[in-house]
Amino acid sequence: MPDFEIVSGYVPGALGQIVSLHGSYYHEHWGFDSFFEAKVATELGSFMLEYDPARDGLWLAIAGGRIEGSVAIDGSRAFTDGAHLRWFIVADALRGKGIGGRLIRTALDFCQEQGYSKVYLHTFAGLDAARQLYEREGFELVDEHNGSQWGVEVLEQRFECHSDAKA
Repeated sequence: MPDFEIVSGYVPGALGQIVSLHGSYYHEHWGFDSFFEAKVATELGSFMLEYDPARDGLWLAIAGGRIEGSVAIDGSRAFTDGAHLRWFIVADALRGKGIGGRLIRTALDFCQEQGYSKVYLHTFAGLDAARQLYEREGFELVDEHNGSQWGVEVLEQRFECHSDAKA
């Protein structure tokens, strides 16, 4: 496994590489198409235009000079709806090496430091390795229903973690 580091905040090329990771992975493994990739690009771009490091977080796993993983916290509604954990992904070649766990833990540590009492994420059934990471960090499934917000019909899920669930 190549050495990697977790970097906080934007680095040049981050948006394109994060979108590419999502587009490639979800097309190959789930059949998602350009609708999904465009959704990731649009929403990630909007997030970065409004990015406030006092409220939001972006962490990148960088190996060999490339972004090979990411996670973000959108804190814009953290004190009303909860902080939103988004764009969590690790490249296929680096899965199972502890990078995902480090990214999630870093994001949750940030939420705790900010005083965010609830963190939530949206995903879908079948992403078992990610679900194991979420549950290990105290997330619980709070809703599930069929939907197509990503352009493909899936069993959509919402997970939540409360600050008192795991320190």
